[in-house]
Amino acid sequence: MSKEDMVKEAVEEAKAKAAEEAVQSEESADESEAGAAAQDAQEKEKDADAAGDDVDGGDSAEEDSDDSDDMTEGSGEEDASKNEKRKLFGKKNKKDKKDEKIEELTDRLTRQMAEFDNFRKRTEKEKSQMYEIGAKDIIEKILPIVDNFERGLGSMNEEEKATPFAEGMEKIYKQLMTTLESLGVKPIDAVGQEFNPDFHNAVMHVEDEELDENIIAEEFQKGYMYRDSVVRHSMVKVAN
Repeated sequence: MSKEDMVKEAVEEAKAKAAEEAVQSEESADESEAGAAAQDAQEKEKDADAAGDDVDGGDSAEEDSDDSDDMTEGSGEEDASKNEKRKLFGKKNKKDKKDEKIEELTDRLTRQMAEFDNFRKRTEKEKSQMYEIGAKDIIEKILPIVDNFERGLGSMNEEEKATPFAEGMEKIYKQLMTTLESLGVKPIDAVGQEFNPDFHNAVMHVEDEELDENIIAEEFQKGYMYRDSVVRHSMVKVAN
């Protein structure tokens, strides 16, 4: 037998089994309806017997016994029908304990994953802030060295700048500035720019007709930024 024939045979068996289960379900439903109809008939018969007893008033004890037996049998059938309905429908409405446990564990896992994700983001943000604070602190301590290099090179005349010592100092200064720039440190533009208190610190004002109002005329100390934050403000003189 080929694989296709085996698959077809299995499909046919599954269809036959499903049809058989559907027939059994319909039969159980018919039995439940029949039990309910029998119960209604017994109640009507009971009312008719009670009415007949009131009119005749003299039925025998044997007939009462027979009616009692019929009521007992009807009551038994009614109880059986109710128990069968409870078996069929009662378990479907009640949630299985395993499903409740799975839902509880799934909800707990989801909450823990969300809490861990929030913790991870908060930790990364704190680490980034700590790194930035530490880097700014180190850069701020290096800046006075940069200032001394600039003062020393600026005080030399042309003959002294041509000496090997001055050339070596200038190369070291350029290497230092290149390293700081690669780390995200850059000087703040000041001379000729409009005064901005976020970047500049005005320590002197001067009357200068050649410059517009609130324009920086001179820079006393160079300011620097690390990425997007100010490490040191520029110390400047502003024209009125």
